[in-house]
Amino acid sequence: MKFTISKGSENLTSLVRMLGYKPIGYTPEGELNCVRPLGADYPRFHIYLKENDSEFMFSLHLDQKKPSYQGSTAHGGDYDGEVVQEEAARITSVLSRD
Repeated sequence: MKFTISKGSENLTSLVRMLGYKPIGYTPEGELNCVRPLGADYPRFHIYLKENDSEFMFSLHLDQKKPSYQGSTAHGGDYDGEVVQEEAARITSVLSRD
């Protein structure tokens, strides 16, 4: 699920921490790669986050399990649905408290 939120006073690092996500690196496209486990390692929410002058751009999905094969990026992921929509609403709600 992709969505955008207008920038407030946060930078990417403070934004990610405020939302309860852990940064795990940057993609080759320059997106900040972050996760928020829902218990152990999986399932977990996974966001790719980037910014421009006026907004943060989110690409959110739910990783159901880790990749099946070493070196593979394929996994059981949900890119839409009720749980993903609820997480997007939570993120929006947290960021609207500025």
